[in-house]
Amino acid sequence: MKVRCDFLVIGSGIAGLSFALKAAEHGRVCVITKAKMDDCSTNYAQGGIAAVMYEPDNFDKHVRDTMVAGAGYCNEEVVRMVVSEAPERIREMIEMGVDFDKKPDGTLDMAMEGGHTEHRILHHKDSTGSAIEMVLIEKVREHKNIDIYEDHFAIDLLTQHNLGEYVTREWTNIECYGAYVADLATSKVKTFLARVTVLATGGCGNIYLTTTNPPVATGDGVAMVHRANGKLENMEFIQFHPTSLYNPNVRPSFLITEALRGFGAELRNSDGEKFMPKYHVRGSLAPRDVVARAIDNEMKLRGDDFVWLDCTHLDGEELRSHFPHINEKCLSEGIDITREMIPVVPAAHYSCGGVRVDMNGRSSIDRLYAIGEVSSTGLHGANRLASNSLIEAAVYAHRAAEDASARIANLGFEEKIPGWNYHGTTHLEEMILVTQNYREMQMIMSNYVGIVRSDLRLARAKTRLEILYQETEDLYRRSILSRPLIELRNLIAAGYLVIKMAQNRQESLGLHYSIDYPARPGSEF
Repeated sequence: MKVRCDFLVIGSGIAGLSFALKAAEHGRVCVITKAKMDDCSTNYAQGGIAAVMYEPDNFDKHVRDTMVAGAGYCNEEVVRMVVSEAPERIREMIEMGVDFDKKPDGTLDMAMEGGHTEHRILHHKDSTGSAIEMVLIEKVREHKNIDIYEDHFAIDLLTQHNLGEYVTREWTNIECYGAYVADLATSKVKTFLARVTVLATGGCGNIYLTTTNPPVATGDGVAMVHRANGKLENMEFIQFHPTSLYNPNVRPSFLITEALRGFGAELRNSDGEKFMPKYHVRGSLAPRDVVARAIDNEMKLRGDDFVWLDCTHLDGEELRSHFPHINEKCLSEGIDITREMIPVVPAAHYSCGGVRVDMNGRSSIDRLYAIGEVSSTGLHGANRLASNSLIEAAVYAHRAAEDASARIANLGFEEKIPGWNYHGTTHLEEMILVTQNYREMQMIMSNYVGIVRSDLRLARAKTRLEILYQETEDLYRRSILSRPLIELRNLIAAGYLVIKMAQNRQESLGLHYSIDYPARPGSEF
């Protein structure tokens, strides 16, 4: 079965849906998502979205904070572009109906988070991402030019490779014609042909045992681009959120937003000591990479499984009012955050690298755009500044939609793409073969490619992952497609990219911290 559309959008978070709404004014849009529309990382984002809205804040301050958090590795031109275009994207969200919190005088209630020197975080209680996502979903469902395909999983991009040509990484003229997409309800594969394809597939947090990401974050976009020989970069920079609720039997890990520390909460070790001042002048409001490493070090020094986040000195009524979701979750675990400290542990949270794109979201593969967490724009550098990701997605969705819409009339469909080849896929293999490799992959990545790394750990990880790769590819070639199998294949590819790029980074920089190499001179301001 072939489906044709002007714009094929893979992913249903803030990036994908924002693009879809704008592109739909210029052509037919298909949005495909492997689960339901709201099953995405955007829906889990608690803290907020960063933008300069009022004095005394200004663009220069936001740029500076972003560059400092990124260890000086950010593309300053990109940073200035995103920061300066952010207020307009915020105004668009408000016009659409996103209900950001306001003060009694009607002005926006701007919060503070780690790494920021001003109050510039817009929020909706402690469920900002969900507030944005619900508005976008409503608008997308209403739009007559948008078709939605839930429970449809993009398997691979369509390029000249599918026409029988031998495509290599040295090619500079690779083109994308759409994607093969599995209908998970039937296990049948549809051929989606598109003038423009947009990857908005999110991150890869599930390569690790402990992550705040939803189960859908399995590196699908970076894996597809890797197999299509597109350019990727900076995958070694995986951000671990310093504070997820310690509960080793639950996935995903429940995020304890950084905004809580911005509100005044303090980190303490098992001795009750406020330890962050030992590591950074900003204490508990230091950049995330510093806080995560500090927590990791404190746990290793004492043999502890977690540290404490202390809110007990804060006004209880205001605490419950500002963070109702966290309060409710902690109460369900028997923790009254107004009287008891919260056990927290770092968890894989955000991928700062991904598909290399220009300032309009164009990838190295023509007719293929990448926006949101799947992309590497240059904004985050070696470490993301808190709450910059949602605004990056909105800015790049806008720019990509404008750029793609201007090109659409000159792009056609590649009708020679063959249908999916089912040859040799005779049955669905025992699920234990998938789940065991899934667990092994997560153990390898967590133990050897975590917050602190070394050459030896990375070499061991690569050797072990290569075995899993061969086993999984063999399984993939002979099995009827299933979501767990496709996800495992993608996660192994994402893990390989993280390891390979970490091995090539022979220095400690931002989120890539190796005990074998010193920090790059000048990388910390």
